[in-house]
Amino acid sequence: MFSTSYSAVLCGVESCPVCVEADVTNGLPTFQMVGYLASEVREAQERVRTAIRNSGILLSPKKVTINLAPADLRKEGSGFDLPIAAAVLAAYGYFSTKDLEHIFIAGELSLGGEVNPIKGILPLVDGAKKAGYHTCMIPKENEREGAMISDMEVIGVSDLKAMIRHFQGEKKIEPCCQQEEYRWETDTTDDFCEVNGQETLKRAAEIAVSGMHHFLMIGPPGAGKSMIAKRIPSILPDITLEESLEISKIYSVSGLLSPEAPLLKKRPFRAPHHTITPQALIGGGKNPKPGEISLAHRGVLFLDELTEFQKTTLEVLRQPLEDKKVCISRLGGIYTFPADTMLIGAMNPCKCGYYPDRERCSCTEREVRRYQQKLSHPFLDRMDISVKAEEVSYCDLQAKKEAECSRQIKERVEQAQERQRRRYQGTHFMFNSDLNAAGIQQYCVMTSEASKLLEQSFEKLKISARSYHKLIKVAQTAADLEGTKKIEKRHIAEAICYRMSQQIY
Repeated sequence: MFSTSYSAVLCGVESCPVCVEADVTNGLPTFQMVGYLASEVREAQERVRTAIRNSGILLSPKKVTINLAPADLRKEGSGFDLPIAAAVLAAYGYFSTKDLEHIFIAGELSLGGEVNPIKGILPLVDGAKKAGYHTCMIPKENEREGAMISDMEVIGVSDLKAMIRHFQGEKKIEPCCQQEEYRWETDTTDDFCEVNGQETLKRAAEIAVSGMHHFLMIGPPGAGKSMIAKRIPSILPDITLEESLEISKIYSVSGLLSPEAPLLKKRPFRAPHHTITPQALIGGGKNPKPGEISLAHRGVLFLDELTEFQKTTLEVLRQPLEDKKVCISRLGGIYTFPADTMLIGAMNPCKCGYYPDRERCSCTEREVRRYQQKLSHPFLDRMDISVKAEEVSYCDLQAKKEAECSRQIKERVEQAQERQRRRYQGTHFMFNSDLNAAGIQQYCVMTSEASKLLEQSFEKLKISARSYHKLIKVAQTAADLEGTKKIEKRHIAEAICYRMSQQIY
């Protein structure tokens, strides 16, 4: 007898449909599986046979052939156990094959017949919905995660017996109720009002967040670089439901979602250690998984002590920062992970950290140059804003005046981003940092004074073409914060001040 069930395999953060075919005939008792299978999928035959037996079902000795189609797509992961078991049991006649026609199934089986949770349920269920399915059967521990996808009936099964009783009609499993809409959270643990002084850094951070510009801070130890970076999440606009689902799919594939919190409630802030490998930073591995830059999608990737990172590690960021995605090529295909993040870097100006203060800095000019040039020119060229962090004075630390809080800054950021949203409506641009050369010509309008200052700066400072475009985009963000329709001379002047990285080369 022949039976079919339907499942899927993860390809990056998307799913590719897989048809599980089971054929049971008379002949020499065997259990064969075909269809370009990874080792963990091939091992499913032992898990499935043992789980069925330990669930109290004795299958008569027959020739069982399992095919996972399409044959040219590599099948990976342990989520095929449950659909294979369903197809085999239907082929043996334990329930009707029609019961499997319009249901998506995924899950791992233990030897005792329990259904174990798997990674990537969110993109799998979302892919099933896009493929036209309205019902899915997944592990009980994953049902809250699967229920985040609207218009999908999610059935959570705890063991193989429960699945059999459900399809036989003895005891139907009630679908999981759609989770209530989450209240998105804003990071309120750290506030900008706690930062004394550093008004230039605060202003630069506000502009960077408003236009989602990459941001570099250069200064001595203890100047407040990390303090500023860790407070940036408090001025990021609230995450939308669409963005939360997009980010949660990445975390689901990585196995980082909690069963109690199947949707992320705030934008990610990732701060990996400087010993991180290139593969961990951008993603990779034999079975490619998202890296830190993808886990920071729609949020912030903070690299503290930038010059302590391996140069090869930083260089692999160049293309993803430009393309806003990571493409990893493997023999089985190309895996694509989203990487639309805001990069924040912090570094000391020299090895001891106090250059150009010659009273405390013991580094020679050559040592300073060698230290700063650990960062390549192409990498620095991708930083839209580079600012020097001055040491905080005693007067700033003792100041009684209350600093501006994150809530006030966040309101201005949201207004600036709303102006960008209206301006770029109907285009593929979201923020000023997304603009290409054609977009800059179309949307960035300057006054004659601003244009003249830009021309003078271009010739005097020997600005590269990429830096020229970034300078205009930063100036446009400064104009959006003020609500002016054109880029004024002061906006260009401010953007030029934020190009400190040019001094390194």
